[in-house]
Amino acid sequence: MSLAIRQISSKADKLKFIRFLWDIYGNDPNWVPPLEMDRMKLIDEKKNPFYPHSDIAWFLAEDNGKILGRIAAIINHNHNSFHDDKTGFFGFFECVNDANVASKLFEAAENFLRSKGMTDVLGPVNPSTNDEAGLLIEGFDRPPVLLMTYNPKYYSDLIERNGYTKAKDLYAWLLSTDSSRSEKLIRVTEAMQKRAGITIRTFDKKDFTNEVVRIKNLYNAAWEKNWGFVPMTDDEFDFLAADLKQIYDPEFIFFAEKNGETLGFSLSLPDVNQAFAAGPRIPRGMMNLPISLWNLLTKKKAIDTVRILVLGVAKEHRNRGIDAMFYRKTIEAAEKKGYKFGEASWILEDNDAMNRACAMMNGKKYKTYRVYGKKL
Repeated sequence: MSLAIRQISSKADKLKFIRFLWDIYGNDPNWVPPLEMDRMKLIDEKKNPFYPHSDIAWFLAEDNGKILGRIAAIINHNHNSFHDDKTGFFGFFECVNDANVASKLFEAAENFLRSKGMTDVLGPVNPSTNDEAGLLIEGFDRPPVLLMTYNPKYYSDLIERNGYTKAKDLYAWLLSTDSSRSEKLIRVTEAMQKRAGITIRTFDKKDFTNEVVRIKNLYNAAWEKNWGFVPMTDDEFDFLAADLKQIYDPEFIFFAEKNGETLGFSLSLPDVNQAFAAGPRIPRGMMNLPISLWNLLTKKKAIDTVRILVLGVAKEHRNRGIDAMFYRKTIEAAEKKGYKFGEASWILEDNDAMNRACAMMNGKKYKTYRVYGKKL
């Protein structure tokens, strides 16, 4: 083998970086092929507002021109300013089942991070904890839901061989509309809502811009002390909102309010991955857009799951049952629209309140994702 690790920057090489996914997952029935233009936009350092406050290096592992692996080394300066540390990240890791190839990829990424003064590394994140995070280590029997990661089982071994250990586990809970909305949940939330004088309303799509601002302000306030959290800039939030606007359902976005004050919000999205997986398989290459749109338009009936993506309550209004109210409203909306399941993800392993709430609703912790760490 004539293995070479090459740092890349051109659009042509970034296309190779993206298209390598099909080499790894092409025959995996649980993999949901992405839309190539979306993956290119995610790694576009001019279009994605994450990159102006970050440093990043992209690497390909090649053997006589054949790609065997890829990785990115990422420095999120906003993260380091917020947490007052010198942590770098690795992300976008994909590799054939070869320990030597993986070792050389991590060596290249770590050398870049060291050269920039980083003392620790976490990952995988693609490219931040506000995007896709964690390596799947349990729950390989079902495809990933929207915006969640998926990977071969052997990746954990390749990563751990390079000195990485668990930093934090992230859970995904599967909830069923048949068993989650108990009489106790209804009784307790109705009593709490009445006693606290809180109203729950859905997203007003006619006031889209201002609704997004409300979510943005709450998001950056409610998650401030969470492990790994980094506030999103206005441009980052608008970038994400523009993407989600294509698939969101206003009946799955809820605000809790009292006397004109917004206390919290929850956001769930239909799992459009199920529509993409139900039709013709998305091929490698730029012409996969028509197939993706066709699947999305014609296979909506295949969607039976919503992902409970974000649920947050301002610190001073916690422990008032608002999270339970959001869960109940989401379940009722899912029932109304004929959905059978909800995935609550991801939830930190030590977020006892959220994990207890999912267990109370007869949820099943059915997937675990791991963020690894290492001293440089």
